[in-house]
Amino acid sequence: MNRNDRAITGFTMAGHGMVHTYELSVPILMTVWLVEFPVTTATLGTVVAVGYGLFGVGALPGGLLVDRFGSRRLIVASLFGMGGSFLLLGVAPGVVGITIALAVWGLAASVYHPAGLTLISNGVEQRGVGFAYHGMAGNVGIAFGPFVTALLLLVFDWRTAAMVLALPALLAALIGTTVEFDEAAAVETVADGGEAPTTDVTSLREFRSASRGLFTAGFLTVFVLVLFNGLYYRGMVTFLPELLSDFLSPLVAGNPGEAVGVVPEGPAAEEFDLSRYLYAGLLAVGIGGQYVGGRLTDAIEPEQGMAAMLGALVVIALLFVPASATLPTLLAVSVALGFALFAMQPLSQATIAKYSPPEHRGLSFGYTYLAIFGIGALGASLAGTALAYGSAVAVFLLLAGFASVALALALVLIVRY
Repeated sequence: MNRNDRAITGFTMAGHGMVHTYELSVPILMTVWLVEFPVTTATLGTVVAVGYGLFGVGALPGGLLVDRFGSRRLIVASLFGMGGSFLLLGVAPGVVGITIALAVWGLAASVYHPAGLTLISNGVEQRGVGFAYHGMAGNVGIAFGPFVTALLLLVFDWRTAAMVLALPALLAALIGTTVEFDEAAAVETVADGGEAPTTDVTSLREFRSASRGLFTAGFLTVFVLVLFNGLYYRGMVTFLPELLSDFLSPLVAGNPGEAVGVVPEGPAAEEFDLSRYLYAGLLAVGIGGQYVGGRLTDAIEPEQGMAAMLGALVVIALLFVPASATLPTLLAVSVALGFALFAMQPLSQATIAKYSPPEHRGLSFGYTYLAIFGIGALGASLAGTALAYGSAVAVFLLLAGFASVALALALVLIVRY
């Protein structure tokens, strides 16, 4: 990689890591909010669905803003917004304040993916390497967020922890204003020496025309498929810390911090929640899952890989509650979940690319991120409702249903397209 490639890759790695650090710190904070505030899981699931929903909904207009203002400005604004939202979270007055702070986070984070992916596509000559490092940074953030949040909660109250979490994004934003790179270094010319094709959408009419050209039967199938995968993802990761805590309680006698020998005694041991670390651990396994998923995209058709992983996710959801009977089986099913859940990401991205025309690739990712993170955010509210008025079994049956629909659509892609 040349100097420009390295500068852009490093900048986007920081941004991508921050997005997912904050995204996955929220479920850990929820374990505290459920104790501190008189709310049900259904109510709190709806609260966080506001922020997660805006995270997805903003991706489509975010892509249009990138074309107008450039990637650097949008990424820097996103980092400042995410850091500011967690400062706001630290002083938020009650559940309403938390809702507002998470909404600000969702809006700020929503522009990152179209901005970051566009910057790598247009500015990095070794694009594949750039995307690989970018994806790895996201997975590090996915594991880093809940782990560091859990550590901070050992020594700080949740408000102070939220404000400490704000600092890395604010620092990254300041550094981002000074890093030098060429945003269009990789698209100045095409192979025949002509001008690179543009995908700018500058009017509502052009937007409608591009959207009509994009939504073929194949792409529509992919869109609905990733929507149901998004419902599974958000429903699973949002309440999994709470569910793991319930599963672990009868398996780890006494104080869990003392039982596992991590925090032997004192106030920190009382604050130690083993479920938070198991949650962070299964997310860390996702780094390996994403690597394998990426390799599968080169070895087989991506929709075949998606079908295999979705089948695994159905089985995992159905087995999770029975597997919680013993600690070894709970650990095994948690590792399997972390692997399969994140192996889906490169496979879904490759499938989206396969079923979208190159001239509308950016728009295709805008729509699919809207489905995965925007509409998919309803998974948090639905899972919270199932947990509040049903049971853990109801939650996992609901999630298995989401994955089953996605699996059926993946099979349709394999057979018909």
